[in-house]
Amino acid sequence: MSAPGPRGQEGVALILVIWVAVLLTVVASSFIVERRTETMMVVNSISRARAEGAADAGVQRAIYEMYRIDNATDAWRRDGTPYDWNFDGIAVRVELREESAKIDINTASDPLLRGLLLFAGLNEEEATKLLDAILDWRDADSLKRPNGAEEADYRAAGLSYRPANAPFQAIEELQLVLGMRPDIYRRIAPSITVHSRQVGVNVALASREVLLAIPGLTAGIVDQYLARREEARALGQPIPSLPQASAFSAAGVAIANVRSEARLEDGTVFIREAVAMLRPVPRKPVTFLAWREPTLPEIEAPSTQNLAPAH
Repeated sequence: MSAPGPRGQEGVALILVIWVAVLLTVVASSFIVERRTETMMVVNSISRARAEGAADAGVQRAIYEMYRIDNATDAWRRDGTPYDWNFDGIAVRVELREESAKIDINTASDPLLRGLLLFAGLNEEEATKLLDAILDWRDADSLKRPNGAEEADYRAAGLSYRPANAPFQAIEELQLVLGMRPDIYRRIAPSITVHSRQVGVNVALASREVLLAIPGLTAGIVDQYLARREEARALGQPIPSLPQASAFSAAGVAIANVRSEARLEDGTVFIREAVAMLRPVPRKPVTFLAWREPTLPEIEAPSTQNLAPAH
């Protein structure tokens, strides 16, 4: 067999050159993609850090507002009103709500907790059963209430845990109570707390949903009161009382829930949720009882605008 001629050698060389060029192109493309990915990661990290810093700044601004005693018209309310603020060119929305305006699931009276469950959509029998299960969870003994649930009931339901027989450490723990449905929890979550330590609620700051949970109050009574309350605020007058809720009223406490959301122009969003307790101590004026970043997308509870409690 004769050796390939010059033309054959040129063909082989051309093929080798093409393969080398393809290989270099693949390597270069991989390098470019890798560098682009790393660059995007750095950019995203910077955006997240900026958003987190702005959200945390919103919490500190809320603390400042909590300490204001000048009763100025621009002072932030502790009733969940959203306030838009600009921090270093970043849009921040802050909501401030006093914890005494919510129902404490550790200390609230039984009728108030029952009213909350009824308002959330449970019927009389369901509310009675779930209330007893909640009370069995938070009390110190293992004695089962008539409609409650203790360790044997949780085992029978196939659950791997038992009641804490201690106060709730966070509102999320309520989801572990036997009989608590996800839809009921989502509806009541904005209205409950573990920080106020009050038997009742601060009516002057309570939301419509919390007021509708108070036994004896109808949608008509609540809406009329909210209108009078808003009018008094607008005129700078003292907040009116609600005699129908006197048995479930409680004084305010210097503990507030702060929700601060920072949103960058590139779409990056960071949410900080904190519970702050004010202290009359110069060296440590505030203690944070909770400081967290929501890990799951928030799910809006079904609208309760047209619902009335079935007391």
